[in-house]
Amino acid sequence: MAEESTMDLDVAYRLNPQVALRPEPFGALAYHFGNRKLSFLKSPDLVAFVRELATHASLRDALDAAELGETRRARFLTALESLVATDLIVVDP
Repeated sequence: MAEESTMDLDVAYRLNPQVALRPEPFGALAYHFGNRKLSFLKSPDLVAFVRELATHASLRDALDAAELGETRRARFLTALESLVATDLIVVDP
């Protein structure tokens, strides 16, 4: 049985304004100027999704707009949980 996500699907998220994304062939390097952490986003699709997060009223809307299958949606949610934990994406006030 698949594990439930801890992400609140009814909340809007956005890329942290202190984070810069540098495109790479594998996806992107994400550098957080506040905590100086460097992270790898290992999918160009995930990078595009993160860049567009702020244009949606909720995470649910963003996921629906991306038209991900069930498996990819679960993978994106897992990746997004990690991005929230490292402060790369934040709740959009």
